[in-house]
Amino acid sequence: MTESGFVPHPLGEEDALDLQLAGEVKAGFPSPAGDVHEKLSLTSLLVRHSASTFFFRVDGTSMVEADMDEGDIIIVDRAVEPYNDCKAVCFIDGEFTVKKVELHAGGALLHPCNSRSGKYKPIAVGPDNQFLIWGVVTWVIKKV
Repeated sequence: MTESGFVPHPLGEEDALDLQLAGEVKAGFPSPAGDVHEKLSLTSLLVRHSASTFFFRVDGTSMVEADMDEGDIIIVDRAVEPYNDCKAVCFIDGEFTVKKVELHAGGALLHPCNSRSGKYKPIAVGPDNQFLIWGVVTWVIKKV
């Protein structure tokens, strides 16, 4: 459970969502849309490991420069091996947080991605902390 009380939602077969793909749309010069009758499965597109994939709602503004705004949904995969500079949901000293992870031999440094605020500081993780990289963020879903 997160400090906001949100419980991550595991992905099951009942969550599959197939939509009609309308085609490609130009981001440059306009072009007429063609007749495309292809099915688009959001589950196949966004989820590599369904048994280990969870959704979280972002609560706070410490990750805005990583395109994770308050209210966005992040897709987190526990099967992805954490790597240096990945964005991950971490469990530290009894709480969940999402941060950019800098890995070191003796621990880690969890970086916020909001340099404009000034209120968010990196979190140093050492042997005295209860710490787990819970899962790696693979996608961000946002409302525009």
